Parts: sequence; structure tokens; C-alpha cells
Amino acid sequence: MDDVQHFAGPPDWLWYILAYFFLAGLSGGSYVLATLLRLRNAPGDEPMARIGYYIAFPPMLIAPLLLALDLGQPWRFWHMLVNTTPGHPGLTFKYWSPMSIGSWALVVFGAITTVSFAASLVRDGKLRLPLVTWLDNRAFNVLGSLFGLFIAGYTGVLLSVSNQPVWSDTWALGGLFLASGLAGSAALMVLLTRFRPEARLSAGMLSVSERLYALLELALIVVFAVTLFAAGTQGIVFGPPWLVLWLVVLAGLVPGLYGLFTEGVSANGAAALRHSLVVPLLVLAGVLALRAAVIFSVQV
Repeated sequence: MDDVQHFAGPPDWLWYILAYFFLAGLSGGSYVLATLLRLRNAPGDEPMARIGYYIAFPPMLIAPLLLALDLGQPWRFWHMLVNTTPGHPGLTFKYWSPMSIGSWALVVFGAITTVSFAASLVRDGKLRLPLVTWLDNRAFNVLGSLFGLFIAGYTGVLLSVSNQPVWSDTWALGGLFLASGLAGSAALMVLLTRFRPEARLSAGMLSVSERLYALLELALIVVFAVTLFAAGTQGIVFGPPWLVLWLVVLAGLVPGLYGLFTEGVSANGAAALRHSLVVPLLVLAGVLALRAAVIFSVQV
């Protein structure tokens, strides 16, 4: 029996929250992977790193809009950042509030991705703004990666600190969303080498990363399931019709797990992830399906 008491009603989140969770994972994950490639500094890594910084930027334009829509009164989003109490002007930061922390993390990470995006344009000869390349150094990228890790995993943590069945019954959601976001980011970056052939020298290393993140994601799915069984709420998220989404999640893990089984951590083999259009899209579908199953199953 489930001993946990749940008092709050479901939040009734719609598609735009799912889109936010999905895009946040890809943005944070891509920035982290891009920085790891830049720090590794192997021959040919810089073009792939720039792909990661390009990917990280657009979601940070869209994410605040999606969160503002969730408020019901989008024009009040700035109230989460600025104190509107008469006689008490200034910024608002509530360290005890996950929403406040997340809002400020979005603002800071959005600024960081903007700088790295502009610096990548400068390095590619698409923009003349030398100052951003001075700002976008390795120390700056490492700082951005810390925020990227937070953004990619924060959505899962936000669910865990709620008072909803399933979400509050497990501690695995933050790590699960982070591993899933990193796996999806690796797949997306490899997919985009179709438009940047010089980045393909780093595709093997990212394929290895995708395999390891897929293994970690599978392990955390097992932990997620075990903790829900202990709480007695497994039927909410693993029952029909959500099993269809979980099949998509598992299908998205197959390429990475198969590559790990056949090639291990070798970056020299002909992994399917590097030579197929369908496989990276399948991985990304699994990333989206995971979030959809976790978010919407609780709200039925």
C-alpha cells in the first residue's frame, strides 16, 4: 500500500510545458557536450562544439514564452523576477522556491547561450563582434555548462518536489531527465553534421557519449520503476495507455545500447547513430515520450 498522502490537485499542464521540458533538456545538454568537446580540444572538435552552442540558443528564447503561457497571464512572468510590491522595488529571488530558482537560472543561462551563439557566428565568419569571442572563453563555457546541467535536470527535480503521486514518490526524475537530455543532445548534434561535414570528425566521440547516456538512462528508468513500486503508484505511469509511450522511450534507447554492446566505447566503429537519419530521430522521440509519459499520466 502507498503510505504517501497527496493533497494537491494536478497542475493541468498542456503541450507547452511538455515542449519546455523537452527543449530545456536539449539546450542544457547541447551546451554541456559542446563545452566538453572544446575542453577536449582534439583535432576537428571545434566545428561540432559550435553546433552544440548553436542548438543551445533557440530553446532559451522559446522557454520563457512557454512558461509565461503556463501562468495563464503571460504578461506577468516578469513578476517572478522583479518585486512589484509598492514601496519595495528591486529584484526578487526566493532561494527556497524552486520556481524562483528556475526562473533566474533560465535568465542567466539564456544570457550565456546568447554570448556563445554570437561567438560561434563570429568564429564562423557570419558576424563581426569580436567582444563576444573574448567573453566566450573556456572558463565562461564551464560556467555555462554548470547552468546547462541544472537546466537539463531541473525540470525533473521540480516535479519531484511537488506533492503529486508518482512525481513525489521518487528521487530519480532529476537524473533521469538529465541523462535523457544528454542522450538526445548527442543524437541531435550528430544529426546536424549533415549540414556541417567538417564536424563529422567528432561524431564518433558523441556516439560513444550517446551510448553511455542511454545506459545511464536505462538504469535510472529501473530505479524510477522500483521506487514507484515501493510507493504503490506504478500503475499510474506504467499502465495503459502510457505503455505505448514507454515503448517509444525504450526504442530510443536501443541504438545506444546496441552500439555499446557491439562496439563498446570505441569511437572508430560504424555505429548506426552516425549513419542514419531515422536513428537520431528515434532517440529524440524517446526523449519526448519520456517526458510526456511522466507529465501527463499524473494528470488523467
